[in-house]
Amino acid sequence: QVQLVESGGGLVQPGGSLGLSCTASGSIFRIYGMAWYRQAPGKQRELVALITSSGSATYADSVKGRFTISRDNAKNTVYLQMNSLKPEDTAVYYCNADIQRTATIVRLYYWGQGTQVAVSS
Repeated sequence: QVQLVESGGGLVQPGGSLGLSCTASGSIFRIYGMAWYRQAPGKQRELVALITSSGSATYADSVKGRFTISRDNAKNTVYLQMNSLKPEDTAVYYCNADIQRTATIVRLYYWGQGTQVAVSS
């Protein structure tokens, strides 16, 4: 089994910063892309940022210049540093990872349980 466990959510004032982390554990042969998604109330889940195994990152236009995704391959962990937070960043943030459990098993996407981020004064 594979598990993704997120941490770091919470309440922050507009303009503030918050960091999220997500660690994959279990039977893992290789992790490919890792990503953060978010879902605000009444809205569809959207991609926030994605990072490849080699460290190449892409961002949603709404977070470019404010959020930074990074990863530590040795720790099977992906991070999301969020700066200059806005009320519209309020959402449940989900970690996602493209994981191959063994050399002979196909890759699957796994999700974390989600962590709440609230930006409010």
